[in-house]
Amino acid sequence: MDTASEIFSKVREEGRKFLLEPEAKSICKEYGIPVTDFRIAKNEAEAVSFADEIGYPVVLKIISPDVIHKSDVGGVIVGLKTAEDVRNAYNQIMENVKNHKPNAKIVGMLVQEMAPSSTEIIVGAIKDPQFGPALMFGLGGIFVEVLKDVTFRIAPLTRDEAEEMVKEVRAYPLLKGYRNTPPADIEAIVNILLNTSRLVMEHQEIKELDLNPIMVYEKGAKTVDARIIL
Repeated sequence: MDTASEIFSKVREEGRKFLLEPEAKSICKEYGIPVTDFRIAKNEAEAVSFADEIGYPVVLKIISPDVIHKSDVGGVIVGLKTAEDVRNAYNQIMENVKNHKPNAKIVGMLVQEMAPSSTEIIVGAIKDPQFGPALMFGLGGIFVEVLKDVTFRIAPLTRDEAEEMVKEVRAYPLLKGYRNTPPADIEAIVNILLNTSRLVMEHQEIKELDLNPIMVYEKGAKTVDARIIL
């Protein structure tokens, strides 16, 4: 059984609808969707050790099936530059979660590389009851939140369709490079769209998928946050 099938089976057995972030990212990796380097720490010492392995700066995030929106409960701290920062953040997050959700089951702490800032994009998928899986693409931040600058296609995608999606958004000139903004790796974006299409077609139990933000560089890309709902 492949990694994705094993994870989905485990989630169903536990009666969950939401995948934990490391589960979602493990599935993304299996399907060739680039993600930030991460480890799962079970205690403070492991968090420091993993941060040393990954390299600073890092981000810490709580891993709990009872905490869907981590930032709402103080479950995320970014920009940690030293081992001491990691120790303090680990204890602060545990205290924050305990105060907001005292009965939350805590699986561990996600120690994740902090991806350098760059052009942000969003890739999503939703299962339409009539048409099946549909993919969404747009630039992140204000472009998706305020301007709703996104485009959709029904899966499965062809390479031509994926390229069309990228070119259709009004903010496409930013991806090609504009003034002081370097060009983004369009090929990397297209491959993410194609691999996401393959994922939702091969696993029809996915109701929603949200990769946001994905940092796109002149060469390559990294998914910072991944969310999958069954």
